[in-house]
Formats: sequence, C-alpha cells, structure tokens
Amino acid sequence: MPIFNEEETLELLVERLHQALVVVDGGYELIFVDDGSNDRSVEIIRRLHDENPSVKLLCLSRNFGHQLAISCGLDFAVGRAVVCMDGDLQDPPEVLPLMLERWREGYEVVYAVRRKRKENIFKRGAYKGFYWLFNKVSYLDIPLDSGDFSLIDARVVALLKRMPERNRFVRGLRTWLGFRQTGIEYERAQRYAGDSKYGLAKLIRLAFDGLVSYSFLPLRLVSNMGLLVSVSALSYMAYLIVGRLFLGQTSPVSGWVSTVVIVLFIGGVQLLSLGIIGEYVGRIFDEVKMRPRYVVKDLLGLEGDTSSAEAWPQAR
Repeated sequence: MPIFNEEETLELLVERLHQALVVVDGGYELIFVDDGSNDRSVEIIRRLHDENPSVKLLCLSRNFGHQLAISCGLDFAVGRAVVCMDGDLQDPPEVLPLMLERWREGYEVVYAVRRKRKENIFKRGAYKGFYWLFNKVSYLDIPLDSGDFSLIDARVVALLKRMPERNRFVRGLRTWLGFRQTGIEYERAQRYAGDSKYGLAKLIRLAFDGLVSYSFLPLRLVSNMGLLVSVSALSYMAYLIVGRLFLGQTSPVSGWVSTVVIVLFIGGVQLLSLGIIGEYVGRIFDEVKMRPRYVVKDLLGLEGDTSSAEAWPQAR
C-alpha cells in the first residue's frame, strides 16, 4: 500500500484490513510504503507495528511516485499472493476475501473493476476517456475501469520483479504478462479524509507513461503527418507546373495570411513530431542510465538492504 500523507485514514484502514483478512490461512503481512510523507503517517504506522507485528513499513528516501512505490512493495513482499491497493480507503478491504476466493479457484491475477465511482463528473469522464483511448491505440487490452487494486499470485509477482522498466505502469505490466486473469466488480468509495494526492498533472503523466510504453501509434502518426504534408506540397507544386506550362496561368499572388498559415501549420507539425519523438527518447535516456528505481532509507519488520532494493550495476 503506497502511502503519502494519509495520517487520517491509517488506523481505520488497518482495523478494516485485520477484519477482512481473518479468513487467511497461514498469516499475512500489511506492507506500507511511505512515499515521502511529511505528516504523521510514519509515526502512526510505527505505533501500529508495535501493537501488531503484521504491520510493516518501507520508507523511501523521497517521493518517487505511486507506481514506483507499488513496485517497491512488490519487491519486498514474500506471500503466496500479493494484493496491491491504495491507502486512502477508496479500495475497500472487504473485497479481499472475494479476491482470495477467485485466486483459490486457479486465477493468477484477480483485478478489481470499478462499478461506480463517487467522484466528480470531470474526473469520471477523464478516466473513461483514457481507458477508451488506451484500448484503441495500445497493443494491450486493459479492462475498462480496472486499476492497480488487484491480487497477484507469487509466480506473477516474481516476473514483475524481473521487469526492468523505470517508467512503470503496473497495470500494463500485469496485463502484458498474461496468465489466467479475471475481474471482480466493486463500488469505489469516496476518500475517507483529506484530498486526493493524485492531481491532474500526475494523472496526465501516468496516462502518457501508459500510452507511450504500450503503443507505437504516436510514432506512426508522426510519419503519417509528415507524409500528408509532403504529398500536399507536391500536389500543389504539380498544380502550379501544369497550370504554367499547359494552361498559361501565371503564378498566383499570395498574401501574407496564406503564407503565415502555411508556415505555422508546418511548424506546428514539426514541433508536435519532435515532442512525440522526445517522449520516447526521454524514456530511452532514463532507462540506459540504469539508476535504481527507488531508494529505501528505512524499513520496519522487513529484511533487506536499506540503501536500495536493487543492486547497482557492477563496473566492468
């Protein structure tokens, strides 16, 4: 569970989780990944750990983002099955027994599908628009309104740990791996307290990560736009040549409006093309640096290297 300034929800969240997980055979652990909180979240989790050792904590050295915090939790989890969920009580713990039931039936991935969102109409429309666009342009088929809230078998988790991407889109990686997957519907609640930490800018960035990581359509659009502009220019040039040689037409007098429109259009296409290519090049640059995806500065109730969950590449 990634946590960023969730001091108002933690105690109730842990209480509801304990109540929902009494059906688990062999025990469970609750791994909270603090993603650079500056409130009392870490202090509360430490106290909850003292009361119940099943509550565990990973503290990242700064805010690395929601998707990397999920990846950090997956790297440290050791259970036969692992559940990814948010810590704001919008993902109800009461759904977990149903997920476990589906997992025991043989499904390696059980993802939750939001039947209804209790959010403003703009945000609901933005989510639906993203999933519609993603499924149209991507080579993956992510179910509409399914998020990171899911139960993942240990076998699939082991494969997720081995995937080296720095720009993570966990639900896309989960879908790409395949295996037997099924969805269960649930009603996404409103936030119990506080404001959403996932603002518009972060949502747009996540959407870009998903689209660029799992689709080549933007690059193809660049090629198509370049081809369209080139064909238009050649066609107009042919029209002028034919008119001059065979129809006796003189060169048309062009005004500044048409000149400016053409220049701005071609310039806009070039800048848009560079921007799309830049998104791909930037991700390549981020990957080849081979930096750790995150850095863990402290942990509680877990074993591991507190400097990082990943080994730096050895010098050769």
